[in-house]
Amino acid sequence: MLGKPLVPSRLTSAFSHVGSRPSRTRIGAYIALTKPRIIELLLITTVPTMVLATGGWPDTWLVVWTVVGGTLAAGGANAINMYIDRDIDRVMERTRNRPLVTGHVSPRSALVFAVALEVAAFCVLAWSSNMLAGALAIAATLFYVFVYSLWLKRTSRQNIVIGGAAGAAPVLVGWAAVTGSVSWSAVVLFLVIFLWTPPHFWALAIRHVDDYRAADVPMLPVVETPARTVRTMGWYSVAVAVVSFALIPLNDMGVIYVVAATVLGAAFVALTFGLGRTPSQSAAMRVFSFSISYVTLLFLAVVLDVLVR
Repeated sequence: MLGKPLVPSRLTSAFSHVGSRPSRTRIGAYIALTKPRIIELLLITTVPTMVLATGGWPDTWLVVWTVVGGTLAAGGANAINMYIDRDIDRVMERTRNRPLVTGHVSPRSALVFAVALEVAAFCVLAWSSNMLAGALAIAATLFYVFVYSLWLKRTSRQNIVIGGAAGAAPVLVGWAAVTGSVSWSAVVLFLVIFLWTPPHFWALAIRHVDDYRAADVPMLPVVETPARTVRTMGWYSVAVAVVSFALIPLNDMGVIYVVAATVLGAAFVALTFGLGRTPSQSAAMRVFSFSISYVTLLFLAVVLDVLVR
């Protein structure tokens, strides 16, 4: 049974996701296909992971080429996602100005562009670091496309939970680029992003619950009551905070990381559970905004802790 939304039906927040504004040029339209803001967030996790894997600042060119390869892979995956979702993007208010909806880019051109980006991504990563990094990037794209976009997104309330694995893959790519392998530390960082994704995305889904309901996409705020949604978000935020501490013994992390993980984790948990006491549009967006700050500052603490020590 559908729960009542936490927010008003009119979606007029100043916050806009990638692709909500019409592209004025052909180049701008193709850039919009890649969802640049999402890519920024993925790269925030990649470089700190490389620093941790190295135990200091890695070779700068390796960082540059890994970032380039990761950007190409994520951009290609996002473009394929837009190709798949172009029907529901027409229904959802926040996505009606995306390039495939407005006709700035044809579906066939978008798909060719996306595949070209993936081929380029694999070549860049395999050439600049190793085959494992390239293979992990392509595997993440395939998972995002076939498991999340084509299967789970429209059929399961667990869509963003399982699909979040694709968004957590850049830490594995970054670690593999440096070491040629994947360690337990990389797995912990992967789990941090994997567990962080549901409360992060569900906060945004609460804000746009009417959009997802109109498009018949079973995001948790659509198919569950507000109380159950917030409670589930809260327990995921607890899991994120707990898992973040596993990095301390694995890498002998110092006081900078310990303090950051403690303070940020406590704030994330408190703010998420607090959404149940103040179930409003603005409160949901505060959780969403802080979730971005949480992952940014936590991974920045990784960099500072390693470099200072």
